[in-house]
Amino acid sequence: MAEGPAALILDAPVPPRLLVRPATARRILDRLERQHPGADTELDFTTPFELLVATILSAQCTDARVNQVTPKLFAAYPDADALARVNPQDIEPVIQPTGFFRMKSRNIVQMARALVKQHGGEVPAEMDALVALPGVGRKTANVVLGHALGKPGLPVDRHVLRVANRIGLVKSDDPVAVEAALGRTRPPDRWTRLSDTLILHGRRVCKPKPLCDRCLVPPDCVYFRTLGAKAPARPPRHTKAARRRPAR
Repeated sequence: MAEGPAALILDAPVPPRLLVRPATARRILDRLERQHPGADTELDFTTPFELLVATILSAQCTDARVNQVTPKLFAAYPDADALARVNPQDIEPVIQPTGFFRMKSRNIVQMARALVKQHGGEVPAEMDALVALPGVGRKTANVVLGHALGKPGLPVDRHVLRVANRIGLVKSDDPVAVEAALGRTRPPDRWTRLSDTLILHGRRVCKPKPLCDRCLVPPDCVYFRTLGAKAPARPPRHTKAARRRPAR
């Protein structure tokens, strides 16, 4: 079965499409890639299994916090076989800082048991098999495919949705539709880099309150063109002189 955005175009209720010309989309994305040349996942991992677990833990949690938790977790449970033998309550104290730890502990243990039972403990390299695992959605599967398994993967998270909609590449809050539309802008071997770039741009520049003066795409950005001079700028840097206590 075909996977990735190409297949989703046929399945989406409303065929997703870019709202700009392909040449404009390429120009925008090229500039963003130049702005973030080292874009990559910020989750620490050494195996596909570790990345799968870390990505599940990253839901509603920062990657930095997940990276603080996973060394202890993986030292005690380095693979699916080890994690499949524990009770979810056993790992709750370790992963508690990531939030929603009871649900996450159940999902992780059930996922490990499914890996052992259905895949011999190995992480499958197919989208359908990954999303069939407990606690694994399409975004998580795309992360693992693209970063750990060498397969095309275009994860769409809240940062990708915000940046792509704000710039005007798409108009949709459906991650599947946005994945399909963005997948048309790059060949499959560049999907993961595209996602990493948009995620990093959303974290550092195009935040919920965007820092438009730090961005390289204002001429092509619908948000910036609409607001013009009212577009937010980064706050002024406070100098030592400015921080001095006023004279009495």
